[in-house]
Amino acid sequence: MVEALTSLGFTVNTDKQTARITVKGESGRIPNQSGDLFVGNAGTVARFLTAALCLRWGGKYRLDGTEAMRERPMQGLIDSLKQLGARFAFEKKDGHFPFVIETQGIKGGTWAVDATASSQILSAMLMVAPLAEETVEVVLQNNTVSKPFVEMTLNMCDHFSGGNAAFNINGDNYKTISNKGYSSSSENYQVEPDATAASYFLALPIATGGNCSLKGFKKDSIQGDVGFIEVLKETGIHADFTSEGAYTEAQTELEGKHFDFNDISDTFLTLAALAPLLKGNTTISGIAHTRKQETDRVSAMANEIRKLGQEVLEDDDSITITPSLENLRRKALEGVCIDTYHDHRVAMSFGILGSADVLGNGQPWLTVRDPMCCAKTFPNFFEELERIRLLSLAPQ
Repeated sequence: MVEALTSLGFTVNTDKQTARITVKGESGRIPNQSGDLFVGNAGTVARFLTAALCLRWGGKYRLDGTEAMRERPMQGLIDSLKQLGARFAFEKKDGHFPFVIETQGIKGGTWAVDATASSQILSAMLMVAPLAEETVEVVLQNNTVSKPFVEMTLNMCDHFSGGNAAFNINGDNYKTISNKGYSSSSENYQVEPDATAASYFLALPIATGGNCSLKGFKKDSIQGDVGFIEVLKETGIHADFTSEGAYTEAQTELEGKHFDFNDISDTFLTLAALAPLLKGNTTISGIAHTRKQETDRVSAMANEIRKLGQEVLEDDDSITITPSLENLRRKALEGVCIDTYHDHRVAMSFGILGSADVLGNGQPWLTVRDPMCCAKTFPNFFEELERIRLLSLAPQ
């Protein structure tokens, strides 16, 4: 995203030491009239950026991504943007990257949005709506997945609307209250700790026993994935929030159950990878849309969990794991090598499973191929996991 914004003429400064990023706003204006932009395999960047480009009158931009990104769904967003006057020329497959977009600015009116494939499509349209020249009514057709992410979008739109509500909301209709653009009463915006990244460490006691504390992770987070704590409670993990953050502890035998992950689907991989350590079947449903993310995540998890000697059943919308510790130990003796499919969440989920002392001798038994695909969202994940391991061995 930083590279794309810079290519478009925005002034963006990053400071890795202080974990700060500074962006000079242009009051809803895209500085450069043209550009050739590469988004990698970042669906969020692809969708948010494509919608934002439409703010420019007379713009012409080419967008592309990795082979995986070229397969990810964009049609719902493209259809919505065509209503605004945007024109698309597809170089390979219709409705997919790579394409050239010609933009005509954004006037207003009623926008019909189909976000059944991804809530990011609805979020992208909502974020640009207050920057339109006239009042906008965004009408959601059908339903969408991962609704908590839409709530997070609305929360941020309100924040940058001077703390006032950006939309009048009536069911699935979102009507802009003011089209004066965005502003902020403060130059600083504090980004919350990543709730999805937190899920790995909150679930770590399933693999290792003991407990884990995450400072700064709050119950009133605007992120939907904070709900993963409730899933952990259902397995038997003791989980709660303290004044400092979140706390999880494995106290009793942990059980698999049936869980609906539609609202928190980014975290389903965490539980699926750890399901072999739970008692009884674990069924995870509401995840059909994850088949069109960085990879087909349902099939990817099924394939890799079968390498652990586990029985796995999958259908379009769910996965069921029947655990066998005996088979897991047998496979661990042989050594297990996990393929990540270049998906950061596959890598990190199995990294947590690999922390389990399955052989009872403290020896490593699981290898993650291409571990640094996690750099997409958590570059130092494995370093942090090792730091925690060493910390747990230190005298108390």
